[in-house]
Amino acid sequence: MIPEGSRRFLKWSICMLRLASKKETMASKGLRATYTIRALDCLMDCASVDWGTRAEFKGMSESSVYRVRFTKRGTSIDWPTTFTATSNPTYQNQSLPSPFLTCGAAMATAACNPVKEQIELTETERKIFDRLLNTLRYFNLQTQLRVAGGWVRDKLLGKECCDIDIALDNMLGSEFVYKVREYLSSIGEEAQGLAVIPSNPEQSKHLETARMRLFDLWIDFVNLRCEDYSENSHIPRRKFGTAEEDAYRRDLTINSLFYNINTNLVEDFTKRGIEDLKFGRIVTPLPPKETFSDDPLRVLRAIRFATRFGFALDEELKKAAACDDVKTALADKISRERIGTEIDLMISGNQPVQAVDYICDLTLFWVVFNLPPGVEPAVSEECYRLSAAYLDATWKLLQRIGCSSFSGEQRRLALYSALFLPLRNATYKDRKGKKIPAVNYIFKDSLKRKASDAETVINVHKSSDKFLSLIPCLLSNGDMQLTKVDWGREFVHVPVSSKLRVLTGFLLREIKDFWRVALLMSTLLYPTDIDCTQDDGDKQFQLDKRKKLFVSVENAVVKLGLEKVWDIKPLVNGKDIMNVLQLRVGGPLVSEWHQKVLAWQLAHPCGTAEECLDWMRDRCSNCLVTRHFSST
Repeated sequence: MIPEGSRRFLKWSICMLRLASKKETMASKGLRATYTIRALDCLMDCASVDWGTRAEFKGMSESSVYRVRFTKRGTSIDWPTTFTATSNPTYQNQSLPSPFLTCGAAMATAACNPVKEQIELTETERKIFDRLLNTLRYFNLQTQLRVAGGWVRDKLLGKECCDIDIALDNMLGSEFVYKVREYLSSIGEEAQGLAVIPSNPEQSKHLETARMRLFDLWIDFVNLRCEDYSENSHIPRRKFGTAEEDAYRRDLTINSLFYNINTNLVEDFTKRGIEDLKFGRIVTPLPPKETFSDDPLRVLRAIRFATRFGFALDEELKKAAACDDVKTALADKISRERIGTEIDLMISGNQPVQAVDYICDLTLFWVVFNLPPGVEPAVSEECYRLSAAYLDATWKLLQRIGCSSFSGEQRRLALYSALFLPLRNATYKDRKGKKIPAVNYIFKDSLKRKASDAETVINVHKSSDKFLSLIPCLLSNGDMQLTKVDWGREFVHVPVSSKLRVLTGFLLREIKDFWRVALLMSTLLYPTDIDCTQDDGDKQFQLDKRKKLFVSVENAVVKLGLEKVWDIKPLVNGKDIMNVLQLRVGGPLVSEWHQKVLAWQLAHPCGTAEECLDWMRDRCSNCLVTRHFSST
């Protein structure tokens, strides 16, 4: 299958050729219009207006630069290998790939990105850099100040970035920030904060980082580095390096660019950074295995940047990322906090499905989402394919349903819930022999994420299973299958007509704001007449039907008036319950009656506190009579 980026480029090329056959100036405008995906889509729509089910177009001149055939079976393209003398020279002057390539070359070339020729500073950035330059003048320092990495990349792409990392060529970051603080004090200003973070080579954090807050922005300061390795240690010896040496030690060419504050120039020491940025390529400055040996986390960073920007991973990079040495180093050498941070950024990003697909393709899934020993039932090695399928289906359903129905946090944890849905019944035993969900281990140990994230995802899984038994009842608006549901003793005296509302209310009170996420998982698990295979990774979803199911159940919940049921205040408090039961102190009996009162309240949404108390007194008197006769 042709990758999505290549398919887009082929379609883009066809459009350019079509426009060129009409008018050369239109082709030039069309090239500039493709700077955004939205413009690209519009351009393809416009160019294809008069394409029939069968048509044939030839090139811009008698030399037949290209030929495209459109048939019911699809599109075929005859691509020449080089430009001809009569080719439109406008193309050669654009910072875009030529559409006149061999088909293989076209498939290997990504669409071009607009890259600014110079960096435009915001007012805040200008103030910060002025203070830093004035510090140099104040102390008569010969230091070159360079902004490194992501800030330069994003600014060249026309994106704003608040993550400013400054590299120094002849002093440590901690030395410089203290000088900045001294200079600011001399002019009556103060740094808003200052901290020094030590290096940790064992975890591949090689540089000491000094942080200072200026004009409400945290700025990181590090020295340019060059590293060499002894024969008996994987930990490098750190020393000051040149800007070029530092650039080649960076993770990716697109992150190896510098903005020299002293000269106001962008510096591309690898001679690849700007080019790879334009053509959407994720490449390492050095051979990828060497770059990954320096810091194996760069494998995950490469995936994250590829999916964030829609760039293509270099083939050599993919081979290196999938090799056993790199996978072992990623598992053993990198702290789980750093791995978890990268994964969280991917899941929270704009292409989480593609990110996980890359992780699967590079056989990194179980390296990243490491399971504890002794998991029961045993998890298939191929289970990751089913995880990816559920993630993909959830992502697409979120788009169809509308992201406005879910907050950013709900969306993030919905994707985690889908990713680990095949593992929802897997458990392991802790040191005390207690069974713990395997998902809990993944969050707390493999990814070092918040305990609340693990708790929420586990609750979503439990609630999704409960939703499965409720869906038929909610769809039929009746009690046709309520006999199959274990209501518990607090529901025994609930009217049959109200049982659906009571049980749904209790379920939503358990999961609260994440009830829609649980419903979404249930929608994927719910058996329908959809023809789907159960083989891992081959599971198929007819998402329009799943969306319809979700919306129908959601509307039923809203119709029952339960959308915010967890915010409902109890009509009767603990003190009232103790008075009715004639108890002096609380205990399990009070908690039991709290549940009974809540069930009554859900069954009687218009009921009053006095009516609830009357019901309690009646129930208590009946209980006393029942106990009296049973004792005699």
